Amino acid sequence: MSAPAAVARTQRLLVALDFDGTLSPLVDDPMSARMAPAARDAVDALLAAPATVVAFVSGRSLRDLRVIAEHVDGSPILLAGSHGAEYLIPDAPADDALDPADTDLRDRLRADAEKLAEAAPGAWIEPKTFGFGVHLRTVSDPAAADRLRESVDALMAGAAPHWRRRQGHDIVEYAFTDAGKDAAVAHLRDVVGATAVIFAGDDVTDEDAIRSLGTEDLGIRVGAGETAASVRVGNIEELAAVLSTVARERVAAQQ
Repeated sequence: MSAPAAVARTQRLLVALDFDGTLSPLVDDPMSARMAPAARDAVDALLAAPATVVAFVSGRSLRDLRVIAEHVDGSPILLAGSHGAEYLIPDAPADDALDPADTDLRDRLRADAEKLAEAAPGAWIEPKTFGFGVHLRTVSDPAAADRLRESVDALMAGAAPHWRRRQGHDIVEYAFTDAGKDAAVAHLRDVVGATAVIFAGDDVTDEDAIRSLGTEDLGIRVGAGETAASVRVGNIEELAAVLSTVARERVAAQQ
């Protein structure tokens, strides 16, 4: 029996999915990201399957994740934003309180990073709830991108050495919370009472969640890169095919 087929037979399944690069193609304008048609169909099939919960687990702020996921009030999809520092879970209270000292420092460092980014045409700073991201995808000069990375690293080492740094696809993120996708998956598993978890992602930050999975779970890596996942797929469409198979297996098991 294949790994997807085996996990599909669990009593209550949580399917936790990264968004950018996993369900949506990577794009130059992050707010224009949307689920690929095949991914949307697979998610819909999972939502229709018995005892199956779908969650999006993203480094995006919860506000931005709702926009790109086209998540409306009443949606059954659970959301974990900011690498698990923010959640949108039905009937669960939201904790939106932030320490003013943290947000004041965040805003000052964002502004400083924006000034540094002026030296690397094409770079831009993405505001995040718990920090900011330095986007380098549209920087045409690799040397300028490297210099910007180094200058922002130096800024953060001097002003906020306790902040967490994450490297992703053409982005470097800095945050004053240490939340990670491993903790997000653990929290979601507990909330929904899942007996097994499927987690899929395409980037370095997703490996935290993949490494945290148990023997009854399934980790899926989308695309290239070192991974602890037991299954690798080449692209979003191949992931969608795996997820659709899981949905069909779960429906068939109930018939």
